Amino acid sequence: MHILIIGAAGMVGRKLAQRLVADETLGGKTVDKLTLVDVVKPEPPAGYSGIVDARESDLSAAGEAKKLVAGRPDVIFHLAAIVSGEAELDFDKGYRINLDGTRYLFDAIRLAHNADGYKPRVVFTSSIAVVGAPLPFPIPDDFHLTPLTSYGTQKAICELLLSDYTRRGFFDGIGIRLPTICIRPGKPNKAASGFFSNILREPLVGQEAVLPVSEDVRHWHTSPRSAVGFLIHGATMDLDKVGPRRNLSMPGLSATVGEQIEALRRVAGDKAVALIRREPDEMIMKMVAGWAPGFEAKRARELGFTAETSFDEIIRVHIEDELGGKLP
Repeated sequence: MHILIIGAAGMVGRKLAQRLVADETLGGKTVDKLTLVDVVKPEPPAGYSGIVDARESDLSAAGEAKKLVAGRPDVIFHLAAIVSGEAELDFDKGYRINLDGTRYLFDAIRLAHNADGYKPRVVFTSSIAVVGAPLPFPIPDDFHLTPLTSYGTQKAICELLLSDYTRRGFFDGIGIRLPTICIRPGKPNKAASGFFSNILREPLVGQEAVLPVSEDVRHWHTSPRSAVGFLIHGATMDLDKVGPRRNLSMPGLSATVGEQIEALRRVAGDKAVALIRREPDEMIMKMVAGWAPGFEAKRARELGFTAETSFDEIIRVHIEDELGGKLP
C-alpha cells in the first residue's frame, strides 16, 4: 500500500506517519511506501523499512498536485492548511492554501480518474470552525454550516467539494472535523486556539503561560493521539456505512478553561496552576465567542470513532506521549 500524507511536517502529520510505521499496516495491508509532503521537507519516521519519499512541495502552486497524484497513492491524507489566526490575518494566503490547494488536489485526482480509473481513499481534515454562533449545546450532527471566520469558511467550502467529488465517483472521500487538539506538543503556533494547549503544556514543565480569555470559555477538545486515531479509522472503515453525508464531527470533550485548569491542578498541583498569567486579548476573545462549545457527534461514535472522556486523561496522554510518562 502506498500512502501520501500532505502536511506531513505538521504535528498531526508527524504523529500519523509514526503511527503508520509502528503499525506497519493499514486496513490489513502492508504499508510499503510513504510519500511525505509539506512546504518544508518532512523528516522520515525512524524505524521504517519501506520506501520513503519525503519532499518539499506547496500544494497551492501550479502543477504540484498533479505530481503528487502521479504516484497513484492508495490513501491520501490531506492535512495541509494554515491555521485559524493566520488565515484571519492574511486573507489571500488563507484562501490560496486552504481552498485553492485543496481544489487543485481534488482536480488532479479527478483527471487521473478520468484517464485510468484511479480512485483513492481521501481523508480530509476539516474543522469544527465550519459552524458558528449562535450555537446550541451540544451541537447536533445536522447543524447547518455557518462559519464566522475565513478559516471556517475555507474548510466548509472544501467539505462541499469533497462530497461532490465523492458523489461523482472521482475518489472515496471522508471529511474529519477535528476538535481543537489539546495538548499540542512543541512550540506555540499561530492558531487563535493555541492558548488552550499553552496553559497546560508550559506549566507542566515549569514555564509560564498566558491566558487571553476568561475561565468560563467552553470549547471542544481531543488529544493528538485521538486525532491520529480518527484519521486511521477514516482511512480504513467501510464508507458505505457513512452514506452521502461524508463530513463528520468527531467525538471530543467539552470543557471550560476553568475545568482545564482544575484538571491541571489535580495532575500537577498548585505550583503548575500558579504559572498561568491572565492577559486578556480582545481579538482572541472576539473570535472564541463564536466557537463551538461541544458536539453531539452521535454519527461518528456510532461509526466507531472514539476520544478521551476527561481532561485529566488528556493531560496524562500528553505526559505519556511527550514527557516520557512523568513530570520533570
